[in-house]
Amino acid sequence: MELGPPRGTADLFPPRSEALLGLAEEAHRTARLFGYRYVETPAFEQTELFARTSGESSDVVTKEMYTFEDKGGRSVTLRPESTAPVVRAALQRLHDLPLPFKAYYVHLNWRHGRPQAGRLREFRVFGVEVLGTAAPGADVEVVAVGDRFLRERGLRQLTLLVNSIGDEVCRPGYREKLVAFLEQHADELCEDCRQRIHTNPMRTFDCNEEGCRRVMRDAPVISDHLCDPCAEHFAGVRDGLDDEGIAYQHDPRLVRGLDYYTRTAFEFVSAVLSPAQATVCGGGRYDGLAEALGGRPLPGVGFGAGLDRILLAMEGEGVPAPAPGAPTCYVVTIGREAEAAGRDLMRVLRAAGIAAATGFEERPLKGQLRAADRAGAAFVAILGEREVAKGTATVKRLADGVEERVTIEDVPARLAKLDV
Repeated sequence: MELGPPRGTADLFPPRSEALLGLAEEAHRTARLFGYRYVETPAFEQTELFARTSGESSDVVTKEMYTFEDKGGRSVTLRPESTAPVVRAALQRLHDLPLPFKAYYVHLNWRHGRPQAGRLREFRVFGVEVLGTAAPGADVEVVAVGDRFLRERGLRQLTLLVNSIGDEVCRPGYREKLVAFLEQHADELCEDCRQRIHTNPMRTFDCNEEGCRRVMRDAPVISDHLCDPCAEHFAGVRDGLDDEGIAYQHDPRLVRGLDYYTRTAFEFVSAVLSPAQATVCGGGRYDGLAEALGGRPLPGVGFGAGLDRILLAMEGEGVPAPAPGAPTCYVVTIGREAEAAGRDLMRVLRAAGIAAATGFEERPLKGQLRAADRAGAAFVAILGEREVAKGTATVKRLADGVEERVTIEDVPARLAKLDV
């Protein structure tokens, strides 16, 4: 029997593993630049956490959760999304947290969907959450974090879509109008959307079936039925985005897939990905989530960005992927007398904070140079009998063949000079 990774998952090896690692490292850097602090929650939670917060009729709960019974007979679920676990954890330690609390995470999520490009069952997420403030400025900052992260990755064919989906005050009246409209067009909707009419009618806007999309072009939209506080909040968000110089489009049909969202909803959509997987970052406000978990009122706003999908968008735009992990310098030794000097040079390089590697067996020069290239090294430092006798090394930049002969002690400084 051939043993491979489970369907919808992937083994990661260089260069793709290093590209995703590079994205994760940049996510940490960007979040800290904005003053966010790192958090972690368990990879699995009580199933009730997601059933209570995501909505019993949501696709996540009804179709996509990896739920199983542990040895104690408890129902647990692999984390399909990250906001509810972060809010749960924050509620348990509010007395220790400054408010607003700005959190971020970089970790795995799992959803049991049909595997396809840009939608695996195990995927990497960079997310931020701001807890403890309902101010529109928090929404603006969250969007700004996502915008900066994506733009700094070199993505240019992106569109930011924003909307307000109201709250518990204005949404019930709008829901009645939407349900009445959907009932009139039920025969034109797909089976899933017909089932959503009385359970989660706004999700019909998110359906990719052409018939449903055609119907929803004429459906009433929530942004025409906002109460005054929601309208004022949405105006504040748009003004803030204008002040930040962040371009956006108001999409009155934009909704989010989970029940806990209120007011602001947004998505960054890539033009180089298929429409069904075009969203590389999405989020919004969830002011009632903490109360749904039985906690005190704790307004919040955040986003989740799929690193796997962002990498696909970068490839689609021809943007070079980050590649951390490759050694800066590969040490090449020729002859037994050079091996000890090569080990000494490795120690000198690593003591200077320069990533260095070498082979473990004696090989011809061409074979070692080929190994250096395959390892992704930027430079080689060559030590032969002549170099050893003089206490020198030949440093060569592999990209263009530029080389210099320097003393072994000067190799770190010379690498820095050549790496310009």
